[in-house]
Amino acid sequence: MKTVVISLGGSILIPTLEKNKIKEYVPVLEEIAAHHRLFVVVGGGGEARRYITVARDLGIDEGTSDEIGILITRLNANLLVAALGDRAYPKVAESHSEAKKFAESKKIVIMGGITPGQTTDAVAAVLAERVGASVFVNATSVDGIYSADPKKDKKARRFDTLTPDQLLGIVGKAGLGAGSNVVLDIVAARVVERSHIPLVVLDGRTPEHLSRAICQGEYTGTVVSEKKKKILPL
Repeated sequence: MKTVVISLGGSILIPTLEKNKIKEYVPVLEEIAAHHRLFVVVGGGGEARRYITVARDLGIDEGTSDEIGILITRLNANLLVAALGDRAYPKVAESHSEAKKFAESKKIVIMGGITPGQTTDAVAAVLAERVGASVFVNATSVDGIYSADPKKDKKARRFDTLTPDQLLGIVGKAGLGAGSNVVLDIVAARVVERSHIPLVVLDGRTPEHLSRAICQGEYTGTVVSEKKKKILPL
């Protein structure tokens, strides 16, 4: 079985508690896990940003605000673990070492954030490196990596493929404040560069996009890799 690490953006899984897509994602993750060793890192989404905004309004420093955001990512992760039932390891991993240990159970391993100043995309990138993943998939709210924010710039161009160096050039100017919401942060991009693990960025707003991409190779997105070869399906 090949190993897949998915960074599942909080903005698509749980934009708000009332509009969560956990139920829709459960069968999708189960399908992927039936064929591959699966790790999922869950983001904080809108709920985390709400807490972080309140923390800033209270004059709380960025490090502490980040820690509050991490707690929300873990709450989101716990909801996903509970929804997956017996298919998931029953505890949210709080470190990469724990995630590796939990994977010995052959169940889906779920993580949230772990370190202030580090996004869940970065957590997932390092995890992919630690577990020797065949692919690192970033399921987010856009259908790939663009030359500019496509939600703000109608002339933004989506890239079908990028090298790790090109990716670094695009994301290098993004900020790292608590609750940062960019397609991929600079730390994750640097880990992708050093690990040589292919990255696929795709639209996760429709849950089935994820399983079709990984299991059938049908998707629209951006592949970041040094090698000119087809990454998906595995």
